[in-house]
Amino acid sequence: MTNVVIFGAPGSGKGTQSELIIKKYGLDHISTGDVLRAEIKNKTELGKIAEGYISDGKLVPDELIIDMLASVLDSKKDSKGVIFDGFPRTIPQGQALDKMLKERGTEVQVVLSLEVDDAELVDRLLKRGQISGRADDNLETIKSRLEVYHGQTSPLKQYYVEQGKLAAIKGTGTIEEIFERITKAIK
Repeated sequence: MTNVVIFGAPGSGKGTQSELIIKKYGLDHISTGDVLRAEIKNKTELGKIAEGYISDGKLVPDELIIDMLASVLDSKKDSKGVIFDGFPRTIPQGQALDKMLKERGTEVQVVLSLEVDDAELVDRLLKRGQISGRADDNLETIKSRLEVYHGQTSPLKQYYVEQGKLAAIKGTGTIEEIFERITKAIK
């Protein structure tokens, strides 16, 4: 089983690159953002709780994400592998992911860290908000999300550096150029 974590600040291109990785390698996709948005849209209990955190630009608590992830992983037992998009976001989540995968006889093979500077991220997210109408793509929430990323998520890089699994990928250029860098890292 090939398991890939794609990691980066909001707007770094995780979703776009995940789609290309899925096509090339036949992996299943687990996007916590997509799952959470579906929960919110369906007005489930998890969705109601998560909506409050997301609308404030905060991370959803680990327990909610981890419970959801375990269920999704169990539904993909016959998979070639999984790309985790938007998870883990904290060191405790990274440790929980390692534990869950180990219990299932597998592990993360590579962590792709899409590196994009904040000014570019803000520009991308504001444009995405204009096109998609996503409520969380406004300047105030974007700044809050980037602060959360730098304060809580960015330290996760060192966790994966210590495991020898982190591949820093320049996240600017054309989609194709970025994907070429990713395929080299996966090999």
